Amino acid sequence: MSIEPKADSERSVYVTIPNAIEPSRIDTYLSGLVEIHLSRTRIQKLIDSGRITVNNRPVASSLLLKGGERIAISLPEPPKMHVEPEDIPIAVAYEDEYLVVVDKPAGMLTHPSIGIKTGTMVNALLHRLGRLPAHAWAERPGIVHRLDKGTSGLLLVAKTDEVMLKLQVALKARDIHRTYLALVCGHMTNDKGEINLPIGRSMRDRTKMAVDGAASREAVTKYRVRDRFRSYDWLEVDLQTGRTHQIRVHLSHLGHPVFGDPEYGGREKWHRGIFAPERLLAKQLLTLIDRQALHACRLSFVHPLTEQAITVESPLPADYQSVIDLLDEQGR
Repeated sequence: MSIEPKADSERSVYVTIPNAIEPSRIDTYLSGLVEIHLSRTRIQKLIDSGRITVNNRPVASSLLLKGGERIAISLPEPPKMHVEPEDIPIAVAYEDEYLVVVDKPAGMLTHPSIGIKTGTMVNALLHRLGRLPAHAWAERPGIVHRLDKGTSGLLLVAKTDEVMLKLQVALKARDIHRTYLALVCGHMTNDKGEINLPIGRSMRDRTKMAVDGAASREAVTKYRVRDRFRSYDWLEVDLQTGRTHQIRVHLSHLGHPVFGDPEYGGREKWHRGIFAPERLLAKQLLTLIDRQALHACRLSFVHPLTEQAITVESPLPADYQSVIDLLDEQGR
């Protein structure tokens, strides 16, 4: 694949399909190429507008690639990044000249979003590092994977374009292992298991995700029960894929929302159905934490340049720890 300039405001991407491939829809195939950073929806829009051609001819999104095709993609230049560096203290769990692992506090956005351009981890990283590699989204430079605002813990960030690309390939290949601690409402049926349910945008509430939502994509979550309390289970969760809100959506779908989750039923909603003494304890617990009890506690990967195996761990933050301490005091 090559990327070549076309005009001041556009660039051309040329992709030659290998001869030996399983027949695949063009939109599905291109969305799987980490190098071009394009979602399937974006690819479909480019096809509809005639900006993607195969062997110099316009095509439909349903076209099946069979191998040997020459694809040309005409892309507008990505918007200039308008994220200002900010002197915000951040906890660094690991750092070398190529990458950094930061410990994101709950309440901080990973990157700017619509209407919010300050106070994010990207603002803080730009101040600390000076520069971050480009990304398909101009306001997510260097961000290899993201954490929800209410989720605390470890976040992997690339410092160079080469490392960014290699880490994205590793993430797609599931070679970056992300482990979370999730306190969930109720008790899981099994001590360990795998949740394999596709996730897409909720058709009822566009701000949320849902199992079998619009344009659902594969989502796989593995878990094991770390501890059981009277009304809650404490899980160690491993992400196999990285869909938006994946852990929260999967567990809520099973009827076990993450404790304290304001969007997927883990605060007052679930607790309405439990016995009064347990509701009193829940009310006390909810005063200790104002977000979901979800923490990215461990990150393991092979360094993309040095090939060193790296594992970084993060202790529970104070609010989450206070919940676990009180549950311990109350007994099983």
